[in-house]
Amino acid sequence: MTIRVLLADDQALLRSAFKVLVNSEPDMEVVGEAADGAQAVALARSERADVVLMDIRMPGTDGLAATRLITADPELSNVRIVMLTTFEVDEYVVQSLRAGASGFLGKGAEPEELLGAIRIAHAGEALLSPVATKGLIASFLAQGGGADPDGAGGRGYSERLSALTAREREVLVLVAGGHPNDEIADRLDVSPLTVKTHVNRTMAKLGARDRAQLVVVAYESGLVRPRVE
Repeated sequence: MTIRVLLADDQALLRSAFKVLVNSEPDMEVVGEAADGAQAVALARSERADVVLMDIRMPGTDGLAATRLITADPELSNVRIVMLTTFEVDEYVVQSLRAGASGFLGKGAEPEELLGAIRIAHAGEALLSPVATKGLIASFLAQGGGADPDGAGGRGYSERLSALTAREREVLVLVAGGHPNDEIADRLDVSPLTVKTHVNRTMAKLGARDRAQLVVVAYESGLVRPRVE
Protein backbone atom coordinates (compact mmCIF):
# COMPACT_ATOMS: atom_id res chain seq x y z
CA MET A 1 0.00 0.00 0.00
CA THR A 2 1.31 3.45 -0.95
CA ILE A 3 1.21 6.03 1.85
CA ARG A 4 -0.37 9.24 0.53
CA VAL A 5 1.48 12.21 2.02
CA LEU A 6 0.37 15.83 2.17
CA LEU A 7 2.95 18.58 2.79
CA ALA A 8 1.79 21.70 4.64
CA ASP A 9 4.42 24.40 5.09
CA ASP A 10 4.59 28.04 4.01
CA GLN A 11 8.21 27.62 2.85
CA ALA A 12 8.14 26.44 -0.77
CA LEU A 13 11.81 25.43 -0.71
CA LEU A 14 11.27 23.15 2.28
CA ARG A 15 8.21 21.58 0.67
CA SER A 16 10.24 20.89 -2.48
CA ALA A 17 12.98 19.17 -0.48
CA PHE A 18 10.46 17.04 1.41
CA LYS A 19 8.68 16.17 -1.83
CA VAL A 20 11.84 14.86 -3.48
CA LEU A 21 12.65 12.81 -0.37
CA VAL A 22 9.17 11.32 0.04
CA ASN A 23 8.72 10.54 -3.65
CA SER A 24 12.05 8.69 -3.66
CA GLU A 25 10.49 5.99 -1.49
CA PRO A 26 8.63 3.12 -3.19
CA ASP A 27 5.94 2.96 -0.49
CA MET A 28 4.91 6.62 -0.37
CA GLU A 29 4.03 9.56 -2.59
CA VAL A 30 3.25 13.27 -2.17
CA VAL A 31 -0.35 13.89 -3.21
CA GLY A 32 -0.53 17.60 -2.42
CA GLU A 33 1.21 20.71 -1.12
CA ALA A 34 -0.33 23.42 1.04
CA ALA A 35 1.07 26.82 2.00
CA ASP A 36 -1.33 27.32 4.91
CA GLY A 37 -3.65 25.41 7.19
CA ALA A 38 -6.83 26.11 5.24
CA GLN A 39 -5.30 24.60 2.11
CA ALA A 40 -4.09 21.63 4.14
CA VAL A 41 -7.60 20.86 5.39
CA ALA A 42 -9.08 21.14 1.89
CA LEU A 43 -6.36 18.95 0.34
CA ALA A 44 -6.61 16.36 3.10
CA ARG A 45 -10.23 15.92 2.03
CA SER A 46 -9.82 16.08 -1.74
CA GLU A 47 -6.62 14.05 -2.06
CA ARG A 48 -7.48 11.38 0.55
CA ALA A 49 -4.16 11.91 2.36
CA ASP A 50 -2.99 9.28 4.82
CA VAL A 51 -0.36 11.40 6.59
CA VAL A 52 0.00 15.18 6.77
CA LEU A 53 3.37 16.77 7.54
CA MET A 54 2.05 19.95 9.15
CA ASP A 55 4.08 23.03 10.03
CA ILE A 56 2.83 24.51 13.30
CA ARG A 57 3.38 28.16 12.37
CA MET A 58 1.86 29.25 9.08
CA PRO A 59 0.11 32.48 8.03
CA GLY A 60 -3.67 32.59 8.23
CA THR A 61 -4.93 29.25 9.49
CA ASP A 62 -1.96 27.82 11.36
CA GLY A 63 -1.07 24.17 11.79
CA LEU A 64 -2.72 23.88 15.18
CA ALA A 65 -6.08 25.16 13.91
CA ALA A 66 -5.80 22.94 10.82
CA THR A 67 -5.08 19.91 12.99
CA ARG A 68 -8.20 20.57 15.05
CA LEU A 69 -10.31 20.90 11.91
CA ILE A 70 -8.98 17.65 10.46
CA THR A 71 -9.32 15.61 13.66
CA ALA A 72 -12.86 16.94 14.23
CA ASP A 73 -14.01 15.74 10.80
CA PRO A 74 -15.37 12.15 10.95
CA GLU A 75 -14.59 11.70 7.26
CA LEU A 76 -10.90 12.33 8.00
CA SER A 77 -10.66 9.98 10.96
CA ASN A 78 -7.93 7.92 9.28
CA VAL A 79 -5.69 10.92 8.56
CA ARG A 80 -2.57 11.03 10.72
CA ILE A 81 -0.78 14.31 11.40
CA VAL A 82 2.90 14.82 12.13
CA MET A 83 3.68 18.34 13.32
CA LEU A 84 6.86 19.97 12.05
CA THR A 85 8.54 22.40 14.42
CA THR A 86 11.80 24.26 14.90
CA PHE A 87 11.30 24.05 18.66
CA GLU A 88 11.66 21.12 21.05
CA VAL A 89 8.63 21.45 23.28
CA ASP A 90 6.32 24.41 23.59
CA GLU A 91 2.67 25.13 24.21
CA TYR A 92 1.77 24.63 20.55
CA VAL A 93 3.30 21.17 20.45
CA VAL A 94 1.39 19.98 23.51
CA GLN A 95 -1.83 21.52 22.17
CA SER A 96 -1.20 19.72 18.88
CA LEU A 97 -0.99 16.38 20.67
CA ARG A 98 -4.20 17.16 22.52
CA ALA A 99 -5.84 18.08 19.22
CA GLY A 100 -5.05 14.65 17.81
CA ALA A 101 -1.65 14.91 16.13
CA SER A 102 0.32 11.67 16.18
CA GLY A 103 3.42 13.53 17.29
CA PHE A 104 5.99 16.02 16.13
CA LEU A 105 9.36 16.18 14.48
CA GLY A 106 12.05 18.84 14.28
CA LYS A 107 12.62 20.36 10.85
CA GLY A 108 16.30 19.54 11.21
CA ALA A 109 15.61 15.80 11.47
CA GLU A 110 17.63 13.38 9.35
CA PRO A 111 15.95 12.13 6.13
CA GLU A 112 15.64 8.58 7.51
CA GLU A 113 14.00 9.98 10.63
CA LEU A 114 11.42 11.90 8.62
CA LEU A 115 10.57 8.88 6.46
CA GLY A 116 10.35 6.70 9.55
CA ALA A 117 8.01 9.23 11.17
CA ILE A 118 5.63 9.00 8.22
CA ARG A 119 5.54 5.20 8.43
CA ILE A 120 5.12 5.19 12.21
CA ALA A 121 2.26 7.69 12.08
CA HIS A 122 0.57 5.78 9.25
CA ALA A 123 0.70 2.64 11.38
CA GLY A 124 -1.19 4.46 14.14
CA GLU A 125 1.73 4.58 16.56
CA ALA A 126 2.69 7.54 18.73
CA LEU A 127 5.57 9.56 17.35
CA LEU A 128 7.87 11.71 19.44
CA SER A 129 11.17 12.93 18.04
CA PRO A 130 14.37 11.76 19.74
CA VAL A 131 15.14 15.35 20.78
CA ALA A 132 11.67 16.09 22.11
CA THR A 133 11.34 13.03 24.30
CA LYS A 134 8.40 11.85 26.37
CA GLY A 135 10.30 13.03 29.41
CA LEU A 136 10.33 16.59 28.13
CA ILE A 137 6.62 16.49 27.41
CA ALA A 138 5.98 15.01 30.85
CA SER A 139 8.04 17.78 32.44
CA PHE A 140 6.18 20.41 30.46
CA LEU A 141 2.80 19.08 31.53
CA ALA A 142 3.95 18.73 35.13
CA GLN A 143 4.85 22.41 35.20
CA GLY A 144 1.35 23.37 34.06
CA GLY A 145 2.34 24.29 30.53
CA GLY A 146 -0.36 24.53 27.87
CA ALA A 147 -3.34 24.31 30.19
CA ASP A 148 -6.31 22.70 28.49
CA PRO A 149 -8.73 25.55 27.66
CA ASP A 150 -11.65 23.13 27.52
CA GLY A 151 -10.99 21.78 30.99
CA ALA A 152 -10.72 18.22 29.71
CA GLY A 153 -7.79 17.33 31.94
CA GLY A 154 -7.82 16.06 35.51
CA ARG A 155 -11.31 15.33 36.72
CA GLY A 156 -12.67 15.53 33.18
CA TYR A 157 -11.14 12.13 32.48
CA SER A 158 -12.27 10.38 35.67
CA GLU A 159 -15.53 9.03 34.27
CA ARG A 160 -13.89 7.60 31.15
CA LEU A 161 -10.99 6.15 33.14
CA SER A 162 -13.45 4.39 35.42
CA ALA A 163 -14.75 2.51 32.37
CA LEU A 164 -11.35 0.88 31.85
CA THR A 165 -10.66 -2.58 33.18
CA ALA A 166 -7.69 -3.11 35.49
CA ARG A 167 -5.71 -4.62 32.63
CA GLU A 168 -6.58 -1.74 30.29
CA ARG A 169 -5.36 0.76 32.89
CA GLU A 170 -2.17 -1.26 33.23
CA VAL A 171 -1.67 -1.21 29.46
CA LEU A 172 -2.38 2.54 29.36
CA VAL A 173 0.36 3.20 31.92
CA LEU A 174 2.83 1.18 29.85
CA VAL A 175 1.82 2.95 26.63
CA ALA A 176 2.39 6.28 28.38
CA GLY A 177 5.84 5.02 29.30
CA GLY A 178 6.65 4.70 25.61
CA HIS A 179 6.65 0.91 25.48
CA PRO A 180 5.67 -0.75 22.15
CA ASN A 181 3.19 -3.62 22.03
CA ASP A 182 5.85 -6.34 21.92
CA GLU A 183 7.49 -4.98 25.06
CA ILE A 184 4.16 -4.64 26.84
CA ALA A 185 3.30 -8.21 25.87
CA ASP A 186 6.55 -9.45 27.42
CA ARG A 187 5.95 -7.51 30.63
CA LEU A 188 2.39 -8.78 31.02
CA ASP A 189 3.10 -12.27 29.69
CA VAL A 190 0.41 -12.05 27.00
CA SER A 191 0.48 -12.02 23.20
CA PRO A 192 1.10 -8.82 21.19
CA LEU A 193 -2.33 -9.33 19.62
CA THR A 194 -3.92 -9.26 23.08
CA VAL A 195 -2.07 -6.03 23.87
CA LYS A 196 -3.24 -4.50 20.59
CA THR A 197 -6.82 -5.41 21.50
CA HIS A 198 -6.45 -3.75 24.91
CA VAL A 199 -4.93 -0.64 23.34
CA ASN A 200 -7.73 -0.37 20.77
CA ARG A 201 -10.41 -0.77 23.44
CA THR A 202 -8.70 1.81 25.64
CA MET A 203 -8.57 4.30 22.76
CA ALA A 204 -12.27 3.73 22.06
CA LYS A 205 -13.27 4.23 25.70
CA LEU A 206 -11.16 7.38 26.07
CA GLY A 207 -12.05 8.83 22.68
CA ALA A 208 -8.38 8.88 21.60
CA ARG A 209 -7.39 8.83 17.93
CA ASP A 210 -4.10 7.06 18.52
CA ARG A 211 -1.39 6.22 21.04
CA ALA A 212 -0.10 9.80 21.17
CA GLN A 213 -3.39 10.93 22.67
CA LEU A 214 -3.28 8.05 25.15
CA VAL A 215 0.05 9.41 26.42
CA VAL A 216 -1.45 12.87 26.99
CA VAL A 217 -4.57 11.44 28.66
CA ALA A 218 -2.48 9.31 31.00
CA TYR A 219 -0.51 12.33 32.17
CA GLU A 220 -3.33 14.87 32.32
CA SER A 221 -5.68 12.51 34.16
CA GLY A 222 -3.06 11.91 36.83
CA LEU A 223 -2.96 8.17 36.12
CA VAL A 224 0.74 8.61 35.33
CA ARG A 225 2.79 11.10 37.32
CA PRO A 226 5.41 12.87 35.18
CA ARG A 227 8.94 12.68 36.49
CA VAL A 228 10.67 16.05 36.43
CA GLU A 229 14.44 15.66 36.44
